[in-house]
Amino acid sequence: MCRHLAYLGPPRDLATLVLDPPHSLLRQSYAPADMRGGGTVNADGFGAGWYPDGATTPIRYRRAVPMWTDASFAALARDMHSGAVLAAVRSATVGMPVVETACAPFGAGRWLFSHNGKVAGWPHSMATLAARLPVTDLLTLEAPTDSALLWALVRHRLAAGDSPGRALGAVAAAVLAAAPGSRLNLLVTDGTLLAATAVHHALAVRARDGTVLVCSEPTDRSAGWEPVPDGYLLTATPSTVDVAPIPATTAEEP
Repeated sequence: MCRHLAYLGPPRDLATLVLDPPHSLLRQSYAPADMRGGGTVNADGFGAGWYPDGATTPIRYRRAVPMWTDASFAALARDMHSGAVLAAVRSATVGMPVVETACAPFGAGRWLFSHNGKVAGWPHSMATLAARLPVTDLLTLEAPTDSALLWALVRHRLAAGDSPGRALGAVAAAVLAAAPGSRLNLLVTDGTLLAATAVHHALAVRARDGTVLVCSEPTDRSAGWEPVPDGYLLTATPSTVDVAPIPATTAEEP
């Protein structure tokens, strides 16, 4: 059901975050520890997004191949340094395309987004929520997938002025109301802060020494990892972490 991570803190090379740890995102692509939503590996593509020093617009690198097959990314990751990174590996839901544009991170302007999970009853369960979006948002989805539509819903709220936490919380609550049983680990960052939801799947956070790392699965066995409870929303900066229940929403709220 995909795996993802986000990092905020002093600049580090991407390899240190994504490739090198004992249970890195690379290892989670072929030997994940928690695939409770189905599947055995995350081999249907991967992606990474990072913010170059001083930049507010991220760079994205996405491929529709297993992470372990891409020697170019392994070399690139050693030389790319950033204080804000979002990366993901993908296990495509049956029936959804295995293409580069379906791989996280999705992006727009300063934002990066990832979804670890599955929308139950797709696509019919999402028809009402999708109908509330501007038609141009639907016509410009990067891929015909549940993750791409979730990003359109989140992006719409961010553009309307919602904070990242409020946007993720509202979308998660609305989707759960429309499609009960969905797995909705959502993750968004603008390079200075991040927000994430844990809904019917695992998420862990480690905050120390002016850094915060949020992962589907802890990348090592060091002390400090804390599970994010199911049904909770996490918001964080390098120096602050807040975890609270996802607020309920009304049927009319997009």
